[in-house]
Amino acid sequence: MTEVLTIGVDVRGVATLTLKRPEKHNALSADLIAALHEAALSLGADPAVRVVVLTGAGESFCAGGDLGWMRAQIAADGPIRATEARKLAMMLNALNTMPRPLIGRVQGQAFGGGIGLMAVCDVAIGVQGARFGLTETRLGLIPATIGPYVAARMGEARARRIFMSARRFGAEEAVRLDLLARAVPPEDIDAAVEAEVTPYLACAPGAVGRAKSLLRRLGPPIAQAEIEDSISALVAAWEDPEAAEGIGSFFDRRKPAWAV
Repeated sequence: MTEVLTIGVDVRGVATLTLKRPEKHNALSADLIAALHEAALSLGADPAVRVVVLTGAGESFCAGGDLGWMRAQIAADGPIRATEARKLAMMLNALNTMPRPLIGRVQGQAFGGGIGLMAVCDVAIGVQGARFGLTETRLGLIPATIGPYVAARMGEARARRIFMSARRFGAEEAVRLDLLARAVPPEDIDAAVEAEVTPYLACAPGAVGRAKSLLRRLGPPIAQAEIEDSISALVAAWEDPEAAEGIGSFFDRRKPAWAV
């Protein structure tokens, strides 16, 4: 357990990862990125764990990358930027390849990196009324390290509808985009997640892990080359003057220069 992430495992072997930065809408800080990476590796290696559920505390699932952390990368030198981008990319890769089913319990809104966390889940259930969006381009950034997983989940044609525009959309559209399997009333989300968890408890754990690994090899490639490309894209975005303007305007509570 850490202050930014809690891990609980029930008697059935169902682990629950809870993002615990509700006051920051569970934005991905350096500490939370590291905690998620460590949790993915440890839970994936634990033979007592059968299924992992990923959720958030408070009203938001995950608001994306912590903007204070992003601002620090803009001010940093090249090697530090590359190191921090790699940490984010490898956390997503660890969750995506974890040899346990990963169920997203999306109890609130998700933006930017939060959409990436949804995309690495094997199935995600969300609540009706939640709002979503890949909002990076409003800040002069791009959905870089999450990009391979978003494209794999949605397919390029559907991703093009939302990947560049930063348009916000609701849970019903998230279902049509294949980000969510279902959108349910908030009071029904636990039952809906349980309906996804229960079938795995009758399956051979090793077979489940091997089936997941096979499916990832059969699907769109997210190998080291794609991950390295996404890291380079994020570093380049941090180095671009648009990022400094976009994130600076957020902290200054003003419109960025390009907004009309």
